[in-house]
Amino acid sequence: MEVSLPMRIMSSLFLVGLVCFIIHLYRTILLRSQRMKRKLRMQGIKGPSPSFLYGNLSEMQEIQSRAMKAENHGDIVAHDYTSSIFPYFEHWRKQYGLIYTYSTGFRQHLYVNDPEMVKEMNLSLSLDFGKPTYMTKRLGPMLGNGIIRSNGHVWAQQRKIIAPEFFMDKAKGMVELMVESAQPLLRKWEQYIEALGGSQAEIRVDEDLRGLSADVIARACFGSSYLKGNEIFSKLRTLQTLITKQSILFGITSFGFFANKNHKMKKSLETEIDSLIWETVKEREKQCLDKRNTDKDLMQQLLEEALNNSNSSNSNFSPKRFIIDNCKNIYFAGHEATSTAATWCMMLLALYPDWQSRIREEVTQFCNDGLDANSLSNLKTALRLYPPGAFVSREALEQVQIGKITVPKGVCIWTLIPTLHRDPNLWGPDANEFRPERFADGVSKACKFAQAYIPFGVGTRLCVGRNFAMVELKVVLSLIVSQFTFSLSPNYQHSPAFRMIVEPEHGVQILIRKV
Repeated sequence: MEVSLPMRIMSSLFLVGLVCFIIHLYRTILLRSQRMKRKLRMQGIKGPSPSFLYGNLSEMQEIQSRAMKAENHGDIVAHDYTSSIFPYFEHWRKQYGLIYTYSTGFRQHLYVNDPEMVKEMNLSLSLDFGKPTYMTKRLGPMLGNGIIRSNGHVWAQQRKIIAPEFFMDKAKGMVELMVESAQPLLRKWEQYIEALGGSQAEIRVDEDLRGLSADVIARACFGSSYLKGNEIFSKLRTLQTLITKQSILFGITSFGFFANKNHKMKKSLETEIDSLIWETVKEREKQCLDKRNTDKDLMQQLLEEALNNSNSSNSNFSPKRFIIDNCKNIYFAGHEATSTAATWCMMLLALYPDWQSRIREEVTQFCNDGLDANSLSNLKTALRLYPPGAFVSREALEQVQIGKITVPKGVCIWTLIPTLHRDPNLWGPDANEFRPERFADGVSKACKFAQAYIPFGVGTRLCVGRNFAMVELKVVLSLIVSQFTFSLSPNYQHSPAFRMIVEPEHGVQILIRKV
């Protein structure tokens, strides 16, 4: 059967188009990736050999599989968990040192755990040094284009508005509110103990601390109690679970029915969360009009600043979008990350009861009249062994210089925080041990290289809420330790897991008693 001329022309055009598309992909993706790799290798940076299409993904999956089989969840709590959560990073670090390059598909990465390089990253003020776009795209439904995820001038504008609201003087001004939020939890634990005969009770603290942290954020920042914000927190938690089912680190895309179903669920949750937050904003706005003397909370301050920026700018700045996105950022960072940090602190104090006694004495000595902004300066907390954030991730949005290394545009940079926090060359041979006294005279005396302590990130993108988080941690832990003694339950299973942050996979169960 003879094919008509129009059909032959259409087939030819299709083939030409397909060839052009393949050439375009080859030039823009494959060749670009090879150029990045070549530029890094020419600077003496080594790394594992990649395969043609998948880079080092297959090797990473194989290393991860071996590590999972070798895991031993016994009674011993091993604080060095990087070899189980990120075994490929540790495997390559032992082979190639503190700086090496690897790839996932056609995406090129640079692993950096050299303290001098981390210091250079700290000093960089360039807006061309941002968050990896491929990774934050996955987090879009949860974080919008807020301060955690945005880059360039959009990020700079948001930081200018948000950062002043978390300065230390404002964080300390919320101590009374934090103490008030903690009282229901303290009473709840007392009632548990009384219900079991007044001796002791087993409590899963991660769930209770998550609720407390949510209440603090809701009341301190948005003028509402946890009950009012519970639906938002619950939906954000569900959305976090859906997102972490995908490999946000490597950008691997899943296909098929379940991937489509997952996408629809995320979009639906995103819409519901956005709507709930905006309803909360409008309700709070109405309350403030009815009560002119009401102290302004964070939400009001952000709304006013957003409106001012909108009026003074010719850009397409949207106050509504800014508020919703950054409320989600604050909910997540201030809620999940802070509660997880408090949970790990409780686990460590349960393991080392002598430190409970030391903190109790310190609270008694400096806080006789109750916790306040001044007494807090005498309480010391370290987030060295279990920082909620597992890594610092950056992307060279344009070619950037970090120390002696020229990083090509498009390369993603990774610094593994728990590895840096456990380096015996920096912290001494007892780097894996819980020794809070090492911080008695500050970080500079605790570590040979002060820039190696980065629980809140590095550089200009240092977490804006770190002051708020530290004040909350000190308040909560001081109140708990002053009223209770506790130890790890035999039911506790030590298994740190990465779910956007490093959290206890099976929770933290403790045996708690009244002082």
